[in-house]
Amino acid sequence: MNIYEERSECTLSNTNRSGRGKNRRNSAASQGQGNASASRQPSKSSRPSTRQQGKEVRPQGASLSAVRPKGRERESAPIEGLPVSKNEETVIDIIGMNHDGEGVGRANGYTLFVQGALPGETVRVRVMKTKKQYGYAKLLEIVKASPDRVSAPCPIYDQCGGCQIQHMSYAGQLAWKRQLVVDNLQRIGKLNVLVEDAEGAEQQGIRVLPTMGMDEPWRYRNKAQVPIGAAEGGLVGGFYAKGSHRIIDMESCLIQHEHNDEVVAKVKELGSHLGISAYNEETGRGLLRHVVVKKAFRTGEMMLVLVTNGRDIPHKDAWIGSIREAIPHVASICQNVNKKQTNVIFGDETRVLWGRDVIYDYIGDVQFAISARSFYQVNPVQTEVLYGKTVEYAELSGKETVIDAYCGIGTISLFLAQHADQVYGVEIVPEAIEDARSNAMLNAMKNVKFEVGASENVIPRWKEQGIEADVIVVDPPRKGCDPRLLDTILEMKPERVVYVSCNPSTLARDLRVLEDGGYRTVEVTPVDMFPHTVHVECCALIVWKD
Repeated sequence: MNIYEERSECTLSNTNRSGRGKNRRNSAASQGQGNASASRQPSKSSRPSTRQQGKEVRPQGASLSAVRPKGRERESAPIEGLPVSKNEETVIDIIGMNHDGEGVGRANGYTLFVQGALPGETVRVRVMKTKKQYGYAKLLEIVKASPDRVSAPCPIYDQCGGCQIQHMSYAGQLAWKRQLVVDNLQRIGKLNVLVEDAEGAEQQGIRVLPTMGMDEPWRYRNKAQVPIGAAEGGLVGGFYAKGSHRIIDMESCLIQHEHNDEVVAKVKELGSHLGISAYNEETGRGLLRHVVVKKAFRTGEMMLVLVTNGRDIPHKDAWIGSIREAIPHVASICQNVNKKQTNVIFGDETRVLWGRDVIYDYIGDVQFAISARSFYQVNPVQTEVLYGKTVEYAELSGKETVIDAYCGIGTISLFLAQHADQVYGVEIVPEAIEDARSNAMLNAMKNVKFEVGASENVIPRWKEQGIEADVIVVDPPRKGCDPRLLDTILEMKPERVVYVSCNPSTLARDLRVLEDGGYRTVEVTPVDMFPHTVHVECCALIVWKD
């Protein structure tokens, strides 16, 4: 899968990583999230229900069995000797929260995971599933609430899987995400982290800074990918319910830009009026599969992509004319044809129905052309924060040579090129490199070169050609860096390595390898790219010890 093929099983935040080619390598995880811009693993559904905000709509023909989370696959015989049993009610203290956003508590030493519970709370729960070393429980009552508990403002928060921690204050989210990074560095990487406000002897270790959050952590997403179904009265579209392919119709998503909501609503309304059919994933019939909307925050331009099961669109001219009239700020209307019975959203053929084939936006002073299938970071405000931290850690004076591994469409490469003598970017997806080169030309940047290939193969070849890097920047997928790339870094020994990560656990693992090879991790800055979800990006500075 490449960055031009986003699986509908991906979740809200994983469908959108740092804009650097991660989607081609990521499968569903994230960002554990099903939503309007992404879907979860498919189950099958059957009956439609009435169309209303927050109403579950099972796509026609799909079964009721959802794909269950790992570890909950099947019922098994009761395990003897556990301190709790299935369906038992008990009161426990929540001592932490795991990476899925579930509260962690213990009943007589036995670990229970409780969705919706927050650290510091005392809760009454019902045990729903037991395994040998841990189990899952349902929250029944909050006996003692956390000071970080808030009322989730989204009316379908309990049904939708797009956000996991809206019930936690934003300050609490930022603190928890920092602690998640610290825990991973210590537990997985076996790394020494400086203790905040420590007294006594001077410490040595990694500084983990406070999480860089948003002034306004709502309406930050610039892209919606909405699965379409049918119900009484016409088309429906929205989020998939947690762990399923049951569509929860929605009119508004509080983390989407308002204009994205407006476009999706209008497309559903106009399509219903014109009798446009929804795709049936079991029979393979029906036309409209997904509605994809992209919003350029800086320029205001919007792109609408209709993902269809076939080329022919009934009443096409009337539909396009009505959309243009109702939504004048849409600069591009495209059609993507996907006839395959698959959970990949996009097909191979894309054509322009009206307007341009791209819209334009900026991150900082760098301009980017955004096409129907090219990946672009979904939170432009925090993208600038993250890339700014990357440039800061690189400490460029204008004389350095920088290698950008996993460069994707060149977003970070072009940021670095403003401050470096020469930047080399490598990416395994040919289409991404084409976009990277186009974006370099768009910005008249001649000091950046891009090459297709695996970084662990290309970078050693560059070294043989006499290209020595002062700084190497890596921004790998969730699985982390390829071991051969880490070996290459250790062989080249650049003065600095800047590691941009979307997964604290693989970051910690890779930092351990670099530290064992002669590097020292100086500082890690968590950046909140996806407020109200469990995901956190990090930027880490690693230097050669000499």
